[in-house]
Amino acid sequence: MSDIDVTTWSLEQTAPTDLAPSPAPRDDLRIVRAEVPSPEFSRYLYTSVGGDIRWTDRLDWPYARWQKQLDQPGVETWVVYDRGTPAGYLELEPQDDGVVEIVYFGLLPAFRGRRIGGYLLSYGTARAWDLADRRPGRTPTKRVWLHTCSKDGEYALDNYLRRGFRLFDTKVAREPDLGTPGPWPGAYPA
Repeated sequence: MSDIDVTTWSLEQTAPTDLAPSPAPRDDLRIVRAEVPSPEFSRYLYTSVGGDIRWTDRLDWPYARWQKQLDQPGVETWVVYDRGTPAGYLELEPQDDGVVEIVYFGLLPAFRGRRIGGYLLSYGTARAWDLADRRPGRTPTKRVWLHTCSKDGEYALDNYLRRGFRLFDTKVAREPDLGTPGPWPGAYPA
């Protein structure tokens, strides 16, 4: 196994007016919250979206860890559907002091390049701004942030910048190249 250099960019918005929304590219797209925490569905989304771009950090999570993540107060999963088919998702996670992280965001490979990503990111970011932390004594959202890296899709960073996110940190690290895991073994040609 070889190592690769991975650049990680952290981006933020500090006011709801920072959002530069992208309209829906078509009327037949729907964005729906997955209101029932489902480790099976969340793992499906994670592996289907991230399989070809080397998302590996949650691959070894057991069922109980998925359930614990999804059961955290305020965590939300939003799914974009193209004519009834899941096309992508984002996961929001409120943190302390009015901060919301967009923990995961992406589209299944067959749905990339259709302007669906800009629409989903706009919707999810607007939702993050509306997501007052539900725990008693917490403040409304005052910062939305995320990170992306050089392993993500080639247009990911540009999409975040077009939606009004600003870069606040860049790091480069050597990581093992684990290859492309895919949503199941052998999903992508070698």
